[in-house]
Amino acid sequence: MSGVLRLGPVSRRFSPRDAGIAAALLLLVAVLTLLGLSLGERPVSADRVLAAFLPDAEALDRMVVVEWRAPRAFAAAVFGACLGISGGLFQALTRNPLGSPDIIGLNTGAYSGVLCVILLGGSGYAAFAAGAVGGGVLAAGLVYLLAYSSGLQGFRLIVVGIAVSAFLSSANSWFVVKANLDEAMRAAVWGAGTLNGIRWPQLLAAGTAALVLLCVLPWLSRRIAQLELGEDAARVRGVRAEPVKAVLVLVGVALTALVTAVTGPIAFIALAAPQIARRIRRETSGFDAVGAALVGAVLLSGADLLAQHALPDSALPVGAVTVCLGGAYLVWLLFAENRRS
Repeated sequence: MSGVLRLGPVSRRFSPRDAGIAAALLLLVAVLTLLGLSLGERPVSADRVLAAFLPDAEALDRMVVVEWRAPRAFAAAVFGACLGISGGLFQALTRNPLGSPDIIGLNTGAYSGVLCVILLGGSGYAAFAAGAVGGGVLAAGLVYLLAYSSGLQGFRLIVVGIAVSAFLSSANSWFVVKANLDEAMRAAVWGAGTLNGIRWPQLLAAGTAALVLLCVLPWLSRRIAQLELGEDAARVRGVRAEPVKAVLVLVGVALTALVTAVTGPIAFIALAAPQIARRIRRETSGFDAVGAALVGAVLLSGADLLAQHALPDSALPVGAVTVCLGGAYLVWLLFAENRRS
């Protein structure tokens, strides 16, 4: 049993099971966000967390919850959703579970862009965002041009992306070695991938830009579904494959770059979130923006809680936690695939 949800020109087919899964994931995001607001050196109970957002809240609770913890907790959910959608877009483009921004070099390109900004003396979210978007777009353009041969093939794109990522990683290491100590320290801290120090202006700027980009998703989702039938079939239906792929790449790069500009490169989320969403829905293919976004939000929110509280008296960069989770996930995936074969 299924139905169709319509909102103006946008429609989406859903089943009660899909709606239940989405509701459960949304509830899990809310619980993780509440834990992010509650836990810390000064624990705050759930009722006081909610009261802290009211106009007559206690001053200390308001400062701790609203000014210090809320931007980080909400950023983990929003940025995780952006990374999940970006990974889903690239996996739909390449038709390969390894097609994600951190595999095909776009994270590394965004890192290169921000490194250039740092080495030129720039600072602040606007400069970092411009550098990240510029670096990510240039890396995507380079991968696209090198991988293009009578059309864009997914496997070729991944192989070229891995090569470009390796080259950019070497260049980034060379830049850091040649930089002075202060610049090298700034690059190292930012390059670890962290949600430390996020404040409301950064979150609102990145969230607004992401919201604008997400307005393209209904248009993209319909065309991705048609491309999955094959480019010839899509062309018969009036879909021009290469322009759609170019828009898909630009939106995916921009979503990744918006996050990278604030947090630094965060691996694994874009790779795993769309795959986990499909496994939960028991689907083998297809682009599920809602599922990828919610799973991405759960993964990054959970990873950030681990980064803050897993070790006593020591906070880890969230990027280090996601790399460890990503390694464990890939090992599990390898064993699962071996059992099937």
